[in-house]
Amino acid sequence: MVQAFFRKPKKFVTLTSKEQRVDVPVGLMTKCPKCKLIQYTKQLEANLRVCTCGYHHPLTAQERFSQLFDEGSVTYFELPQVKADPLQFQDYPEKLKGDQVRTGLEEAIVCGVGTVNGHQLVACVMDARFRMGSMGAAVGSAIAEAVRYATKHRLPVTIFSASGGARMQEGMVSLMQMAKSSLFLKQHSDAGLLYISCMTHPTTGGVSASFAMLGDFNIAEPGALIGFAGRRIIEQTIREKLPEDFQTAEFLLQAGQLDDVVTRHDLKTYYTRILMMHAGGTNHATI
Repeated sequence: MVQAFFRKPKKFVTLTSKEQRVDVPVGLMTKCPKCKLIQYTKQLEANLRVCTCGYHHPLTAQERFSQLFDEGSVTYFELPQVKADPLQFQDYPEKLKGDQVRTGLEEAIVCGVGTVNGHQLVACVMDARFRMGSMGAAVGSAIAEAVRYATKHRLPVTIFSASGGARMQEGMVSLMQMAKSSLFLKQHSDAGLLYISCMTHPTTGGVSASFAMLGDFNIAEPGALIGFAGRRIIEQTIREKLPEDFQTAEFLLQAGQLDDVVTRHDLKTYYTRILMMHAGGTNHATI
C-alpha cells in the first residue's frame, strides 16, 4: 500500500478521445536509419536529403536530375519498347503496374541529356523504388539507347546505379543486359568518350558486375553498399570473418576499386571539373 501511495507520476499521458487525437500528415517527418534523428522532410530536402550525421538518404530519379543538372536543361528520353513479361512469370505484370502507379515511372531507370554548369552530359539514373532498381530488359535497353545517343553525338555519359541486381522475374533475359550495356559502353569508350559511373546505396549483383564498374571514373556516395554477392555468402565460402565496413564505398576506395567517394553537396562541382578537363577547358563554365 505504501508503494502504491508514493508511486511516481507517469511522464506520458495517452489520449484516447478521437477529438483530442492529432493526426500527423504522412511524409511530414523523416527518420534517419543511421542516427535515428527525426527531422522535417522539407528541412532534409533543403540539405539535399543528407542527414546531419552524414547519412545520404535515397533519391528519386527526378531528385537526382534536379540536383545535378542546370534548371530547365534536361530533355528526357523515351524508354525503348520491350516485351514486359518474357517468361510469363506469375503476377509479374501486376507488380510492374503497381510500381508504375506508386512511383509514376515507366521502369526502374530514367535517361536524359542536359547541362551541368553549361557542360552537356547524358545521364541514366536508376530508381530503387521501382522493383528495387533491378535490371530487366527495359533497363538494359534504356542504357544501350542512351549510350548509343551519347556516342553518336560525341557526348560524355554518366550512370547513377542503385540496384539489387538482375531482375529475377526475367531470368536469362535479365542477365543478357549485362553484356548489352557493356558492349555499348565499349563502343563509347573506343570513340574516345568519357563515362562516369556513380554508385549509390545499394549497387549490387549483376549491375555491379557490369556497367557500374566500367567507368573511366568510378565514384560513389559515402556509405554506399557496393558488391556482388552478399556478405554472409562470402564469409561461408572463404570461411573467414570479414571487416565491419566490408562492401562499403570507403572500404572499396581503400582497396583501389573506386577513384573517389564524393558527398552529395560536392557532386555537381566534382562533375563540372571532370567535364571541363574532358572538354579541354573550351567551355568556361562557372564552378
